[in-house]
This record gives sequence, structure tokens and C-alpha cells, in this order.
Amino acid sequence: MARALVQPVTDCLDPEAEPDELEPRFAAGRLSLDLALTVGERWRRSFERLRTPSDLGRWLELAGLVSPAPTVGPAELSAARELREAIFGLARRAMDGRPAMASDLAVVNEWASRPDLPPWLTGIGRTVHRPSPDAVPAALATIARDAVDLFGGPLAARVRECAAPDCSGLFLDGSRAGARRWCSMTACGNRAKVAAYRRRRAGAARHERNDRERVTTG
Repeated sequence: MARALVQPVTDCLDPEAEPDELEPRFAAGRLSLDLALTVGERWRRSFERLRTPSDLGRWLELAGLVSPAPTVGPAELSAARELREAIFGLARRAMDGRPAMASDLAVVNEWASRPDLPPWLTGIGRTVHRPSPDAVPAALATIARDAVDLFGGPLAARVRECAAPDCSGLFLDGSRAGARRWCSMTACGNRAKVAAYRRRRAGAARHERNDRERVTTG
């Protein structure tokens, strides 16, 4: 189940934030969910990672959709954010077992109905997306089609939210048991394990002190 509290997305960022917090993240396991990761900590600071049109261009390139990074206009940035919020809304509804909002469906379906990025075979085992004057809208259509495929099938029940207290990243749980808790075992999962270990060590140390005090005062 998704966290109940979701804050409005803001371009403001804590001046004491880590320097890499605005960097794109691609840990979700699905392209459409990766787009949702362009907002950080939705339940707390809810900060925007796509702050400028060039941020979106860079994200599209890093996502492997277009190369080189395309020129993005303000309207295209706004459209990408709108599509992202629709995908996020579908994900929350899927996690909670609730019907999708008609407005979210409309946004995703409208983009999915547009021409997407055509694959171009460059050799055995190698494909790219052909450059196009409409690269940005086509990339958004490709992302929307991924969302249709994801939320329109059984994998919708495998969408999860990271259990780390300082993360709200969505991801697709591909584990056999369907019990994965962390968006990344090397990041959030490892931090959680280290924190749990330290708590156990601190608890054991307290018990040892209490035992010594009882012996001393006894």
C-alpha cells in the first residue's frame, strides 16, 4: 500500500540536500516508473528533478530514448510532467487496489495514441531509436505505451513503493515471492540493513550495561 501523505511537487530544494539528489534515477525496472522517479521524496520534500527543459532532454538521453539529448521547449517539459503525474496516480491506485482516475487514464491514453519512437536496427544485437524532429513527443508516447502495457496487465499488481523511510521510489517487483521492499538493494536496502544492525548493536550494548549495573548494585 502506498503512503497516505503526498506533498505537492516543488522546485525548491533544501540547501543542505545531498549534491546528487537531483541526478536522474533509473532503478524502477520500467520506463514509465522511471519517469515517476523524477520527483524525489513525494511524501516529505517532494522535490522536482526535471527543473528545466534541458533536464528533460538529458533525462531522455540517459533513459536511452534519444541520442543526443534533444532540444526541449517549456511546453514539452510541462507535458512530460503532466504525463509523469498521471503515471504516478495510476501507480498509487494500483498499489492500493483502487480503480484508476479517469483523468490519469485520459492523459496516458492520449499520449499512447501518438506515434512513438520507431526502432532502427543497426546490426545484429543492436538497435537504436532514429532521430526525429518530433523526438520529444515521440519519446513521451513511448513512455505512455509502456505505462499502458504495465498497468493494463498482471504486472500492475507488482508495482511497489520503496519501504525506506527516506525514499518514495516506485519500482516493479520482479522477485519470485513478490516480497521485495527496496527500490535498490545497493542503496536503500543496504542503508536499511546497516541501520538495523546498528540498532541491534546499540540494544545489545544497553543490555550489557544494565546487566553490569545490576551486578554492581546487587
